[in-house]
Amino acid sequence: MKIGLVGLGKMGNNMRARLKKSGIDVVGYDTNPDVSDVPDYAALAAALPTPRTVWVMVPAGRITQSVIDELEQVLEPGDLIIDGGNSRFTEDEKHAKQLDPKGISFMDVGVSGGVWGLENGYGLMVGGSDEQVERVMPVFDALRPEGPRDEGFVHAGPVGAGHYTKMVHNGIEYAIMQAYAEGYELLHASDRGIDVTGTFKAWQRGTVVRSWLLELMVRALEQDPDFAEIDGYVDDSGEGRWTLEEAIDHAVPMPAISASIFARFVSRQEQSPAMQAVAALRNQFGGHAVKAAEVETAQQMHPTKR
Repeated sequence: MKIGLVGLGKMGNNMRARLKKSGIDVVGYDTNPDVSDVPDYAALAAALPTPRTVWVMVPAGRITQSVIDELEQVLEPGDLIIDGGNSRFTEDEKHAKQLDPKGISFMDVGVSGGVWGLENGYGLMVGGSDEQVERVMPVFDALRPEGPRDEGFVHAGPVGAGHYTKMVHNGIEYAIMQAYAEGYELLHASDRGIDVTGTFKAWQRGTVVRSWLLELMVRALEQDPDFAEIDGYVDDSGEGRWTLEEAIDHAVPMPAISASIFARFVSRQEQSPAMQAVAALRNQFGGHAVKAAEVETAQQMHPTKR
């Protein structure tokens, strides 16, 4: 089998390597000519047998849209585009409608595994028709982890279902990471001389909180036990927010996931205006002591209006 792959960044390049290792012939295209197999989209299409399959692995949003627009011009009826990035599920429906008049099929795949996917395989959540899923199954089998197909792969439903399930997956991931982080902070703050790294390492076997994320936590702790070299700023890539928006639309309570996302917002504030207000109120009604802000920080947070 031969497949096109657009986007040869960290994940895309590793996916190309894993596919080739499994005997899938891959023609890769990237705007970086040093890693690209072909010079442009036309050459990519010309290098693939019909009906063509092209997997898109680029950042969500405008970049994904531009790639699909380019591929639409060079592909033909019967060809298939797969979006394996982190697009919002509503974009999948739009892309499918855009390509349908040209007879080009569309499929969305939520991909989990990060930089470890080359070695361990990728968790795949697929949205698309039964016919197209069956057609691309050799590719899915090459990318997914070894073992039973239903452990690491799911045909979640029609177009959009793959990215929808990946969105919920990432929302859950936010909450799990936040729970580990809060546990770490409490252990670290204790005055009982606790071996924090050893504790997390012990939790990897026989406990109900064991997981791959826990293994990664141990790895991080072994490299830097106090996280002295890591800034506390935590970004988010969108899926967590989308999960909350869906929860609100469906009246599904998500206190853990919502708290984990708001905690990330707090991490981006050098000084939290809300917490400053809380401190001021405690001082007003109870005479509780407040800590004076450093002059430089206070001026940065609340510059004098001129």
